[in-house]
Amino acid sequence: MAQIQFVQITPQELQNSILEGVKNQLENFKQNFEPKQPTEYLTRHEVAALLKVDVSSVHNYTKRGTLQAYQVAGRVLYKRSEVEASIVALKK
Repeated sequence: MAQIQFVQITPQELQNSILEGVKNQLENFKQNFEPKQPTEYLTRHEVAALLKVDVSSVHNYTKRGTLQAYQVAGRVLYKRSEVEASIVALKK
């Protein structure tokens, strides 16, 4: 069994150093941690209401590829995050 010797450091200083390192890692984890959000799906009517357009406009956006539609059991759905990401800022 190998032995590790610490020179010019007290057991209390070593303990404090380890605790400080753990605290820093936990703080970094807290700042960068984002809990996984479940994907929210919207119907065509909900997308139309969100964008304040007619349902036919949502259909046209889908046909042009502006919006990505998903089909589940015969229903057409859109991911909220993708709908919001499709909104782009105009260049002035």
